[in-house]
Amino acid sequence: MTEKLYWNDMYLREFDATVEEIEGNGVILDRTAFYATGGGQPNDTGILRSVRGEYRVIDVRKNGDDVLHILDHSENLRAGDSVHGVVDWERRFWHMRYHSAVHVLDGIVTHRHGDQGFLTGGQLYQDRARIDLDMNDFSREIVEAIINESNNFIAEGHRIYQKEISSQEAKSMENLARTAPGRELLNSLDTIRIIVIEGLDEQADGGTHVSNTREIGKLVLNKIESKGKRNKRVEFHLENI
Repeated sequence: MTEKLYWNDMYLREFDATVEEIEGNGVILDRTAFYATGGGQPNDTGILRSVRGEYRVIDVRKNGDDVLHILDHSENLRAGDSVHGVVDWERRFWHMRYHSAVHVLDGIVTHRHGDQGFLTGGQLYQDRARIDLDMNDFSREIVEAIINESNNFIAEGHRIYQKEISSQEAKSMENLARTAPGRELLNSLDTIRIIVIEGLDEQADGGTHVSNTREIGKLVLNKIESKGKRNKRVEFHLENI
């Protein structure tokens, strides 16, 4: 099983590891700071360096309990080789900011507007993000009010951190997992990783986040769309403060 270094240090940019398996241009390491696509968060990219050469990491995927790094080539690389990984930090940090922004929006909607609707999903990009809402009374005015409320909370500077709890404890906490895949994880894992936004929300999550809401920046609404009677989509981007 690949050790996921980003779970304990989401700001880790470089790391050392050992190549465990190679198949074509796919490489499994014993440990990694490269995030594999999942939960609406895109994969990291970056570089692996060894005495045999330099290899560009162009994709990262889950492979059971392992993490599969797709390289631009794997010429001369061998199992057992020591490598040094460097994460494309600009790409990763945008994903962290957008991921935390979605969690703030989710927390605001869930805990302050739960009688109006709830968030059903989201997708992150490097220059924008979107969320899907189950909401009957839906308008640009309502969405802008929620975004303004989120921006006010973000500007207050709340701590964001991860912690681990037992599956039994997680199951006793209401609304900890808000998607079907998340609820399945609560039943399949012994230990659950939680992302905490102090003063707002706790949610089961396997992604990467900033450590303080002020790092997110300012949410700016791009557009809203109706995808059905209650299925609504909101797209936004972030600006630096």
